[in-house]
Amino acid sequence: MMGLEAVGDLALHTILSKLEAEDSARAACVSKKLRASASEDSLWSHFCARDLDLSQPLDPHGNLTPSFKEGYQLWREAFHMYPWSLVKRVKKCWDKLRNWLTINFPEAESTLNKGASEDDIQELEKILKVKLPLPTRILYRFHDGQDFEDKHFQNSLVGCPLGIIGGYSFYNHLVTVYLLPLRQVISETKEITPKLDFPGRSKCVVVAASCTYSEKLFFLNCTSGQLYVGTRNLLDDGEMLPCVPNALISSVHDCSVDQQQDAMLLWLEEHGRRLENGIIKLRQEENFRSISQFPEESPLCSTAITNGVKVRASAVFVPEQATSQKYSFAYSIRMSLLPEGCIINGMTFSSCQLHWRHWIIRAKDVVIADVNGEAVVGQYPLLHPGDSEFVYESCTLLPFSSGSIEGSFAFIPGSLREPKGGPFDVAVAQFPLQVPDYIF
Repeated sequence: MMGLEAVGDLALHTILSKLEAEDSARAACVSKKLRASASEDSLWSHFCARDLDLSQPLDPHGNLTPSFKEGYQLWREAFHMYPWSLVKRVKKCWDKLRNWLTINFPEAESTLNKGASEDDIQELEKILKVKLPLPTRILYRFHDGQDFEDKHFQNSLVGCPLGIIGGYSFYNHLVTVYLLPLRQVISETKEITPKLDFPGRSKCVVVAASCTYSEKLFFLNCTSGQLYVGTRNLLDDGEMLPCVPNALISSVHDCSVDQQQDAMLLWLEEHGRRLENGIIKLRQEENFRSISQFPEESPLCSTAITNGVKVRASAVFVPEQATSQKYSFAYSIRMSLLPEGCIINGMTFSSCQLHWRHWIIRAKDVVIADVNGEAVVGQYPLLHPGDSEFVYESCTLLPFSSGSIEGSFAFIPGSLREPKGGPFDVAVAQFPLQVPDYIF
């Protein structure tokens, strides 16, 4: 012990901070000096920041506690029935999502419910006769899905656009996916699963759905841990597609309990990564905002600039309109005029208007459609420098799970009514159509 007494307080604090919190607590039993050092709140402030990303001494309900040590202990007590490493991973997942929502989409963040209790989860398991995978249980302990109020429903056409998973639109098909609270998991599962006809349906629960008027349902298989989304044939033959690579889910059975990663956790982690990295972003409609699943970054989003006209294009897989033989994709085209205007043969024009479109659609490497026609979805967008992008969406079916679209637009400098010259072609760079590893 004489050697220990000679160790300086700062050095001892540094040593203890390298340990896990429980190991530091055990070290406090060795000597008075270690007990004093292991009780310092600065040490527990370090543990709270490292393990829980907390800069204040907060309990799991967000309440201030007298000390970081007490706050940390309350976290451990609240989740004592779960592997601590898994709890930390789930918290990190939720923190990433909530931080992005708070900064970019606070109206959606406000719809997240407080965490469910163990009693709430056990009641669901009793009613539905399932056992939720550990990661999903912990996810619900942090937030019990989303709830909406009347004010969140913009109008009868849009429904509620605040689903934190987001979606897409084309024609009259509008999807915005939200996470169901436990009470809706129970009611939706009890309503839909008796209508389904496939082995193991009794172990599936509905965990996410579209909160608009285009139905899209996600099912968690509580036995395998995989997350599925229903196809167009869901009610006819129970057809569903896996939302997360199966190889990641199968590893659950080959790893220790604290390393489990069911599809629900992997799915939300991937969604947070896509938001954080700007792969998907918010889209502003006339009077509402929503998370758009159309990719915004290369290589999934293509960009081409021709004579000052910028065209960005990307696609998203639409599982609820697909089958095992037909793959449905929605695509989004965003066009704008650069600040310097439309430049043709050294002449600058302050506007140009779309007149014609030409699409080449491939399935794998085979051309399956070569489309020429006036306008886009019946519109002839007139572009001016500084205006917001003109955005339109459409869809296509492929016989294979991958393909591409490319083409061009014919624009008129000036406008169709007052042309300033002949038509010129604007390129739409090739962009992929592919069923992704993660389906949202």
